[in-house]
Amino acid sequence: MTADGIRQAILEIIQDILPDEDLDSLAPDKTFREQINLDSMDFLDIVMELRKRYSIEVPEKDYPNLATMDSSVGYLLPKMERL
Repeated sequence: MTADGIRQAILEIIQDILPDEDLDSLAPDKTFREQINLDSMDFLDIVMELRKRYSIEVPEKDYPNLATMDSSVGYLLPKMERL
């Protein structure tokens, strides 16, 4: 999967979890929590969806790598290249 594909996958997961959020203006370098109404349970739902949809395991110690779109793509790209 490409970086653009990962961005799209993340947006789809967030949209499924938070259907009322407008994701069109998300800044890639700002934390998701600064930009959308994302609580800790929603974040865990994102992690669980990554595992369910793409068989990606994200250990708790790596959660900070999923704080922004840019950091998420950078973290997930080597894990999802084979998809």
